[in-house]
Amino acid sequence: MSRLKNTIQNAKVSVFFHVLFIFTQFFARKIFLDNLGDDFMGLTSTLQSFLSFLNLAELGIGTAIGFTLYKPIFDQNHKEINHIIRFFGNIYKKIGWAIIGLALILSAFFPIIFEDVNISLPLIYYAFFTFLASSLLGYFFNYHMLLFQADQKEYMVAKYLQSYNISKIVLQIVLVFYFQSFIAWVSLELLSSILFTISLRKKTTKQYPWLSLSLKNGKKSKDFKSYPELIKKIKQISLHKLGTFVSNGTDNILIFSFINVETVAFFGNYQLIIVNFATLLNKFFSGTNASVGNLVAEKNEASIKQVFWELMSFRFFIAGIVSIGIITLVDPFIVLWLGEKYILSETTVALFALNFFMLQVRQPVDVFKQAYGLYSDTWAPIAQSVINLSVSMLLVTKFGLTGILLGTSCSLILIIMLWRPFFLFTRAFHWPFYHYIYGFLKLSFTFAPVYLGIRYITKTYLVSKTENIYDFIFFTSYVSIITIALYGGILYLSDRYFRDLIKRLTNGLKNK
Repeated sequence: MSRLKNTIQNAKVSVFFHVLFIFTQFFARKIFLDNLGDDFMGLTSTLQSFLSFLNLAELGIGTAIGFTLYKPIFDQNHKEINHIIRFFGNIYKKIGWAIIGLALILSAFFPIIFEDVNISLPLIYYAFFTFLASSLLGYFFNYHMLLFQADQKEYMVAKYLQSYNISKIVLQIVLVFYFQSFIAWVSLELLSSILFTISLRKKTTKQYPWLSLSLKNGKKSKDFKSYPELIKKIKQISLHKLGTFVSNGTDNILIFSFINVETVAFFGNYQLIIVNFATLLNKFFSGTNASVGNLVAEKNEASIKQVFWELMSFRFFIAGIVSIGIITLVDPFIVLWLGEKYILSETTVALFALNFFMLQVRQPVDVFKQAYGLYSDTWAPIAQSVINLSVSMLLVTKFGLTGILLGTSCSLILIIMLWRPFFLFTRAFHWPFYHYIYGFLKLSFTFAPVYLGIRYITKTYLVSKTENIYDFIFFTSYVSIITIALYGGILYLSDRYFRDLIKRLTNGLKNK
């Protein structure tokens, strides 16, 4: 199967299942808030953020291993793949034990951390260790899942993962609605993870019968000596993981620390919408990483340039549409979904949209940077973390939630939007950086009139209505159709890479 066909297959399956997951999540969120309360939902979000912090112990090893797998998969070298997976599995087991130790130390401070939370300490401990056990399954049993991703067969995993997630949420809805049981809600998180683990291992054995799931032959120290470049990449990626966590994973902790646990739930409602859109886009582009890795291995400069700018133009198109949707549609949706009580300020919503836009249009740079194994700029994630935390903590006392999001915006602009593309163009592509600046500004100027036009139309002619679901659907349909038609038309006429991509996607779907 070609790179394009693999990418389309991954996107189709992943998007289908994630759309089902999104609808289930939104329906469930309302029931959970009504029956379990804002404090409990804010608490679970905070605990998940703590676990994300502990998972920094993973140090980006999965990313480094994925980079190492591209060539043996391309060469169909089963012996080398087995060697890498065993190496990976043994490292992950050690990390799993390290996370357990860190979790025990952190949990000792829970009586102090959650002193002002109106939820019993035993329930907090039960939720934390249940979430922890669910997370640890990935380290002790699901380490081979990376092979599906590197082999462009992530859609096989998505079928199982999302099926169990959707089933879990449906059961949680039933139990919460009828019994208001916190314990049952938490317990189902672990049960679904166990069932997914069992199914995944069976699928792995069937898909890769030559793959050994035994780790006993991978414990020899020579494994580490066999991959000196891999060890170097792991050390570099670990710092990049730190920058990513500080940008995306500390907001809930900062809100809990400087504001209150209820605001974590309010923030989580918007985050649920925006993160799900981001995840949906990642599912859509789920085969891109492996495809680009394969492309880079071929060392065809013309193809690399073509694919890079095709991805950039398409990311701009998608990010622009969703960002406009965040600004114009999220507040009306929140009112219908949960009520006016949960609305955040207009400035806060605008920052949500800005940060979402930047995180989307940076993706092509990150994908190629990963494909080249380019992680030596270890100072950048440290600077990103310092900027993010410093600005957030400086502004949170005066601007609240808006101040925390401004910290994220500043770090993204300086490091992600400026430094990373410069590093990629000068160290990997060996192209003048002004080529990127020109291309980026050109794409930005195509978005500007679309945003201004939609804002004028919605303020003047299409006034948002939230009295009922039918008015909202009508309003959403008009905004979406006008945005897609206007932005798609402008990009198609002004950008040849966007035209080329649309033609290739159309031909690929026809041939399929």
